[in-house]
Amino acid sequence: TLYTNTGGVIMRILTAKQIKAVETRAFESDSTEAELMLKAGTTCFEKICKIFGESLANSRVGVFCGNGKNAGDGFVIAYLLKKINVFTDIILCDKEPTVDEPKMYYQKAINNGVKVTNFTKLGVENYDIIVDCIFGIGFHGEAKAPFNDIFDFINNSNAKVVSIDTPSGTNSTDGSVINAVKADYTIAISTLKFAHVLPPSNAYCGKIYTVNIGIDEKHYESGYPQTITKKDIKKNFIKRDFNSNKGSFGHQLNICGSYLMPGASVICAKAALKTGVGLLKCAFPKSIYPVMTSHLTQPLFKPLCENEAKTISIGALGDVFEDLKWADSVVVGCGLGNNDDIQVVVDQIIKTSEVPVILDADGINAVAPFIDIVKDKKAPLIITPHPGEMARLIGESVDYVCSHRLEVAKAFAKENDVIIVLKGANTIVTNGVDVYFNTTGNPGMAMGGTGDMLAGIIGSFAAQGIEPIEACKAAVYIHGRCGDIAAQEISTRGMTVDDMIYVLGALMSEFE
Repeated sequence: TLYTNTGGVIMRILTAKQIKAVETRAFESDSTEAELMLKAGTTCFEKICKIFGESLANSRVGVFCGNGKNAGDGFVIAYLLKKINVFTDIILCDKEPTVDEPKMYYQKAINNGVKVTNFTKLGVENYDIIVDCIFGIGFHGEAKAPFNDIFDFINNSNAKVVSIDTPSGTNSTDGSVINAVKADYTIAISTLKFAHVLPPSNAYCGKIYTVNIGIDEKHYESGYPQTITKKDIKKNFIKRDFNSNKGSFGHQLNICGSYLMPGASVICAKAALKTGVGLLKCAFPKSIYPVMTSHLTQPLFKPLCENEAKTISIGALGDVFEDLKWADSVVVGCGLGNNDDIQVVVDQIIKTSEVPVILDADGINAVAPFIDIVKDKKAPLIITPHPGEMARLIGESVDYVCSHRLEVAKAFAKENDVIIVLKGANTIVTNGVDVYFNTTGNPGMAMGGTGDMLAGIIGSFAAQGIEPIEACKAAVYIHGRCGDIAAQEISTRGMTVDDMIYVLGALMSEFE
């Protein structure tokens, strides 16, 4: 899980080139590079003090530094730790600094009694805390010797590891990793970088904090990808009118479920009901009527004619068309099955619906072979693939999708005029222009049913009149928060989708 210390402020996400341009503009008008380096090192030192609290006083700290400007932050941190009487060593992982600014702070640390040791001469030191300032955001490619040995030393130590800005060895712009430091904490300077939110590097960051080093807002441009925050989405949940009725909060139509996968429809329905939709109608193949009615009491039920596979039949289209006129949002696909009948049904829903359609799971699989169908829509279309489904949509491998998450999601959304919710750690929401990364959630959510839950929440928010992209942002954030609460109260291995749904209703109180 990614955390920030910004009080709910939306965080920009920048490439290495973009943040360097921001800093260059700051140097030209506001501060020198030495001043900004001092501020960066000082704010990181202050954050380290907050992270470790009173235990810092009795800790042995090793600050591992390279030969670039990132090392300058480390030298400042080492000097300040020594100043408050914390046992601190600087470990040079390369030659002594030659750039003026880091060299100045290196000398200051030495003058104030910080011991300096070259890594090649380092014994089996027993550090409690290691501060990683080896490589900065400009790193790319593979770390050669001796840095691979240094990474192994750090990763095999028993120390708590704090990486400054990004873990050394990660690519801050595309998230790629060959060999890198595995941090327990990462302190991002000024903004998040893509290493913090893209795989595989996001798994190397540990708990992430951001610190403000005083760069003026005027030096940032518009249009950067952003994180989703509670404050950001809370504005969508206006106070309910005292004289409201069940028709005031939208009609949601779920076309989900099949004989082999009735549970997906139940999960989707429960999530919709827990997030405030006024009326929910569940349309499903008639053979799963006993399952639906034994687990749900609140929705309207619409059993539909089915084929031999006990999925919705093409013969149900008349009923489907009638229900589309009633709906304010439509969720299609959870547990629906995939055959010729389903492909026709999904095709006709996309072409006919005049309200937002949320296409999930088998709904996505149904259109994957005939993707141009999505261009025939009449209303906003939200597609919620996991990497495997995204791979089928674009005809690429899952590995390709995972290593190009941002580019793939943004390009597909733009080309097809849809909203993509590309699920996974740090779920991406994009309409092809604006990009948002979610920072809630945890690995315990990697189980069957969580996607059905998310689709139900998106459908509920869209039915209640929230703009489609805002509905997606709110849904992925709240969905992840449910996962975090369930993991905290139970465990990541022991939590279930029912546990997440159980906390969903109470969690919504934070948005009233």
